[in-house]
Amino acid sequence: MWDVDAFVASLTGSSPHTRKAYESDLRQFVAWAERGGAPDPQSVDHLALRRYLAYLTTRGMARPTIARKAAALRAFFGWLRKRGVVTADPTRNLRTPRGDRRLPRVPKAAEVATLLAETAPPGGADGGLEAAVALRDAAVLEVLYGAGVRISELCGLGPSDVDLRGGMVTVLGKRSKIRRVPLGEVAIAAIRAYLDAGRINLSGPASPPDALFLNRRGRRLTPRDARRILERRLLSDGRAISPHTLRHAYATHLLEGGADLRAVQELLGHADVATTQLYTHLTKDRLRAVYNATHPRA
Repeated sequence: MWDVDAFVASLTGSSPHTRKAYESDLRQFVAWAERGGAPDPQSVDHLALRRYLAYLTTRGMARPTIARKAAALRAFFGWLRKRGVVTADPTRNLRTPRGDRRLPRVPKAAEVATLLAETAPPGGADGGLEAAVALRDAAVLEVLYGAGVRISELCGLGPSDVDLRGGMVTVLGKRSKIRRVPLGEVAIAAIRAYLDAGRINLSGPASPPDALFLNRRGRRLTPRDARRILERRLLSDGRAISPHTLRHAYATHLLEGGADLRAVQELLGHADVATTQLYTHLTKDRLRAVYNATHPRA
């Protein structure tokens, strides 16, 4: 018996997105395995898994997608091994294609500043719904760029998670890890304006009190809602921008400003500094300039 439901239920420290992706990946594998004559986990060996990854490749799947599916299989069979369902883990030493870790083009600091300035709500707001939405949108963008939080982390924030006096925000990140991230003065002002005159005009009887950002229906802002906020805005050259692009910009601009790599790792909530190092290739021009200006043999 595959027992995929029980495995997914055990992923209490993972995000809803991860649980959904792993469930889909495993059900696809189970269907493939059963078609190939493997009725249960005990009948799956290392060779079968290699054949499955090769099958995914022949279907033209991207390398990051295959790598994620392999990660789901490792987690699943590791769980089965701990429960004694299988005596050996067939995913041991399973090699997968390395994902394409290229980052999207990151907007310059001046481009982000222009975008945020255009998002700022006009003065003299009348206190209606549209004014409240404008205040919320400005606060959302300032937090995404000013704190570098993930979109799921932003949507999970509550009013009590924001310390406006201390200039900090408490974030519940991946694997239920909590971190505290500094907020700049502009982000603090945007959140304060939203709390003072925006949230009250978006909330209703069914609004969750533990949700900082609300949508037009008074419900907790969802990742889809947040993406739509950015879809309506373009950079000066017409390029679209996503919440994750702002997170990339946050990290890149910190590094370009001279921030320590380990500090940026903590701010982003990366478990492995190697993930943070992906951003360093975006700052190669700055590194070259520093080298040319400081090394005696440059």
